[in-house]
Amino acid sequence: MSTPDGRAGPVATESLARAVWQMALLSLGGAVALGFARFAYALILPAMRSDLGWSFTLAGAMNAANAVGYLAGALTATGIATRLGLRRVFALGMGLTALALLACALTGWAPALLALRFLAGLGGAFVFVTGGALASLAARAHPTRSALLLGVFYGGAGVGILASALLLPPLLIHGWRGAWAALGVASLLALGATLPALARLPDRAASAAGTGRGSLTPLTPAFAAYACFGVGYIAYMTFIVAFLRLSGAGGLITPFWAVLGVAVILNPLAWQRPATHLPGARAMSAQMLTLAVGATLPLLSTHPATLLLSGLLFGGSFLAVVTFTTILTRRSLPEPAWGRGIAAFTVIFAAGQTLGPLLTGALSDGAGGLRAGLGVSALVLLAGAGLAWGQGGAGRR
Repeated sequence: MSTPDGRAGPVATESLARAVWQMALLSLGGAVALGFARFAYALILPAMRSDLGWSFTLAGAMNAANAVGYLAGALTATGIATRLGLRRVFALGMGLTALALLACALTGWAPALLALRFLAGLGGAFVFVTGGALASLAARAHPTRSALLLGVFYGGAGVGILASALLLPPLLIHGWRGAWAALGVASLLALGATLPALARLPDRAASAAGTGRGSLTPLTPAFAAYACFGVGYIAYMTFIVAFLRLSGAGGLITPFWAVLGVAVILNPLAWQRPATHLPGARAMSAQMLTLAVGATLPLLSTHPATLLLSGLLFGGSFLAVVTFTTILTRRSLPEPAWGRGIAAFTVIFAAGQTLGPLLTGALSDGAGGLRAGLGVSALVLLAGAGLAWGQGGAGRR
């Protein structure tokens, strides 16, 4: 309810606060699906490479397997949720991811680890696809704050990154197996914390918003930009910790990863207004340009201030791109086609991040090392910024 002068009254304020709290609890799914299952691997990778004698190509294949699982989940989550409901598939995805992380502690056999990384990605996609749908349904009650609520949900990955920065380094002193076990246990605890809020969220078959007709052609430039994003961002998030260690900056890994995680959590504060007010995909272009700068900085200098600035810029922008695709879809397509547009972005994202670790790993095994692989990923992000600039469309909706 609004006051006579148009300001939100106490009931509306209380309702918004409750919605933000529900999104914060729901965001624990993102903490598990991305922060633990995908990004924490960067912290564990150096210890696994040293112990198991992996090449960078095999190391990249591990995150590529996670991305292939995510792609499979993105393609099937909507159909499964049609039968089981969004909330049930969300919880199922968190449980599957947690068990896959726990199992990674039990083996050093590469084929088994590849399979477990696939399962973690599959569960993560179930979480992210159904969680995004649940967050969108909840945000409809607060249309002027939808960017904030969606940002809170997607920012959950930052909670996972920050938690892994604080939790894993002491465990890695004793080997990588304990790190995986800790991530699995933390994921189960996050599932328990999420269930009460999950039960209070609106639920419906995910296909309800995905069956509408309408061409997706208006989003073609943004689709191309998002493919570049998928390739470029995952390369940085997979190999930046290994790069810091090889560059003699290993002592900065914990503060660097913590800064990156905090920046992910706070990204809605930085990008809410540009995402809402800039026309077309100009906000996406600015976000990807910021990512390209953040990815380039470590290649220019390993001074502590430069590295922390890199983490701040990259962490503050990469999930803002993911959030913005939902905003852009709602802005550019008629409502019956929103579900198809979001699904298309999800599949493109999954395909791009499947290619990214393999490409970067192969380049990093060459003469240029990790510097060459990370440099190419920064160029891909820059190309994506240019493609996003060409996305037309109406202003905010």
